[in-house]
Amino acid sequence: MSRIFQNLEIPIDQDLEEKLQYLMPDHGPYRILRQSVDARRSHNVHFVYSVEVAEKNETLKIDNYPVEKTNKVLTEKPIIVGSGPAGLFAALRLVERGIPCLLFERGSESSERIKGINRYWRYGELDRRNNVCYGEGGAGLYSDGKLITRIKSPHIPYVLNRLVQFGAPQEIQWLANPHVGSDKIRRVIPKMREFLKSHGCEIHFNSQVTEILFENKQTVGVKTEHGTEYRSPFVVLATGHSAEDMLMHLAEKEVHLDGKSFAMGLRIEHPQKAINKIQYRDFSEHPKLGSANYKLADHDHKTNIGVYSFCMCPGGYVLSSGTEIDGIVCNGMSNYNRNSPYANAAIVVSVDHEKSFGKDIFGGLKLRRQLETQSYQSVLAAGGTKELPAQNMMDFIRGRIGKVNNGSCPSGTKAVRLDEILPSFIRKRILEGFDKFERSMKGFVTEDAQLYGVESRTSCPIRVTRDDESLESLSHKGLFPAGEGAGYAGGITSAACDGVRIAEKIFESLK
Repeated sequence: MSRIFQNLEIPIDQDLEEKLQYLMPDHGPYRILRQSVDARRSHNVHFVYSVEVAEKNETLKIDNYPVEKTNKVLTEKPIIVGSGPAGLFAALRLVERGIPCLLFERGSESSERIKGINRYWRYGELDRRNNVCYGEGGAGLYSDGKLITRIKSPHIPYVLNRLVQFGAPQEIQWLANPHVGSDKIRRVIPKMREFLKSHGCEIHFNSQVTEILFENKQTVGVKTEHGTEYRSPFVVLATGHSAEDMLMHLAEKEVHLDGKSFAMGLRIEHPQKAINKIQYRDFSEHPKLGSANYKLADHDHKTNIGVYSFCMCPGGYVLSSGTEIDGIVCNGMSNYNRNSPYANAAIVVSVDHEKSFGKDIFGGLKLRRQLETQSYQSVLAAGGTKELPAQNMMDFIRGRIGKVNNGSCPSGTKAVRLDEILPSFIRKRILEGFDKFERSMKGFVTEDAQLYGVESRTSCPIRVTRDDESLESLSHKGLFPAGEGAGYAGGITSAACDGVRIAEKIFESLK
């Protein structure tokens, strides 16, 4: 019978195999359940494993998370709007349940999408249909690749398993900070698409859904930009955190919406070697450790305003990721090998919706739009066109303008006063956060760090509110708000799990 060893501490220059041989001589096959790095003690950086080990001549049972199919035949297929993680995994779960579906995406397939993204980064020519936020794979495809999540969903193993089946690295199933890499996830999504198409999912690219169809507040289908109507009593709305046009449409249709608290700020970039030195100290050059990451947070209990790091990208790149011609947004990504000489992370401040905007549901969207427009105007005023606005960290702290470098950004940079663009309460909390972060990571505040603006798309500032049990809209039956754009997820994994949850609700209703 297999045994599970938890919290095995393995010195950095020792192999896991040696430890297992000591604990279970003549053991059989084993599998890693979890792996992390413990660098809290400078003299004792080590790996921590949880491992399942089989006896000699025993095999390990590997769960592939099989899915039961339904025999019921639908006359009208469920409709999914958006091909980000929530939409794709909703479609995947449906077809694995034996339920054919329709999926609509305003953008193109990923191979065409990257052409529009590259033109934007290189020439500043924005493709409103294919950019870092729109197109097959959603915002996570070309801006991240990390699968870290704080949710406790039973669907996480299923999601990671299916990503591996479509070509993601095996280790995402056991690493404490799983990471596919933007380069590898681009190869996963096309395989997933072909699986969906061959198992009953009809996919329509370059087909923006412009209207959700209702009759007496019951969902009956959708209408696309081409004027074609498709009927269904089930519509999964997975349009992502940037689809403001859909949110406005829902408001016109009197779909129940709520203002949602969110966070915004800037993105900071350090030399990766500096972060390695801070985190790993004497072991910073060790080949087994790779690029170090960090997680920082400070909460002001008097004001209840937090400042924290978000979407940390070791060995990554800072990207221009706007969706409007007259607005600039920054984001971060890292490839699988994390081999860029820079590390970046968002440093964002929590914005309480009720305190900041009262009953104005669209107050958060208005602030987001205002900051993105100001960022664009600041670049134009500095003589730029497509570059990201940037400011040296010490210049931000001292309230002055100075020289900036291009860093990892493929669009280039222009020196601007980011400290003047941000609302005063956000600027103040970021400055306070820097002071606290320096205490926990000596060397974090440095002339070698650079800030980029603005980090405004951490999540959607509106929630398309749904019933906790049925997962349907509170006001319109048959409409299933899903993922980040509906205010129910905050990353690739959590959005994918949300899509699976909704697919399961549709399956249950058919039973």
